[in-house]
Amino acid sequence: MRAGATLCDGVHAAVCRTLPAVAACLLLSACVTTRGGHADRAAAPSLVQPGTSTHDNPSVYLTLIRKMQQQGAYYASLAHIDAYRLRYGDTPELQRLQADALRKINQGAAAIPIYRKLLRGDERGAAWHGLGLIAATGGQAAEAEQYLQKAVEIEPINATYLSDLGYARLLAGQLDAAREPLAKSAELAPDNVKIVSNLALWMLLQDHDSQANAVMQQAELPQATRNAVYRLAVQLRHKATSTQAATGAAPTTLSPHHAPGRSEVSGIPGTMLDRFAPPPARTKGNQ
Repeated sequence: MRAGATLCDGVHAAVCRTLPAVAACLLLSACVTTRGGHADRAAAPSLVQPGTSTHDNPSVYLTLIRKMQQQGAYYASLAHIDAYRLRYGDTPELQRLQADALRKINQGAAAIPIYRKLLRGDERGAAWHGLGLIAATGGQAAEAEQYLQKAVEIEPINATYLSDLGYARLLAGQLDAAREPLAKSAELAPDNVKIVSNLALWMLLQDHDSQANAVMQQAELPQATRNAVYRLAVQLRHKATSTQAATGAAPTTLSPHHAPGRSEVSGIPGTMLDRFAPPPARTKGNQ
């Protein structure tokens, strides 16, 4: 089922406003990733001034193109990618940067053939990741998970790839399968706003509200970011309920409230994975 909004430019964009393309966000794959939720948005044109010596050094020039994309200046980066290619020739990284920029400006169809050319080289992890995000944007849940899984297999400690894979599984209602990649990503990048948000979302969908609040508080997420996570949790619950009603499946477990008798741990365990460990089995003496 397609989930729909466009790629979000930050959690403050109300998680892309609607669910179907929320898949494109891959919570919040286009969101800011610094503690506090604020990214440097300096104007890209100031990074490279025509006629300066920065153009005479291919390494420095490529670094500046990367910086443009980190700041969200994707159109400017595409212009400079063309200029770089004319002066210094093409490279796999330059092609990947071009595909990333095209994907970010909603030209996924143009990015796909570029990514596919990179699937056998050093940029293959990033290429599978890009293809996964495009598939998610198009509502192709199975393909998105498959491609993101390939990216994780190639770069198993890439926190962004892990988090996006976990989020794709959340959107597909695969809460158990989402647990491990989200936990790994949170331990690898505990200060990343997008990753912490995905982890908190998983907890909310599992009715671990106190734990979700504790994680977001520890990460010092701004209230606007927390509100966006809460809204997305409600949307995903509604989506699951609607899907099950249409198919006649059993009632969803993604309820907006806690199941009767469920207890929560108010503190934060020593590791993220500890938090996800199942409760110990009850013995007859404890019943």
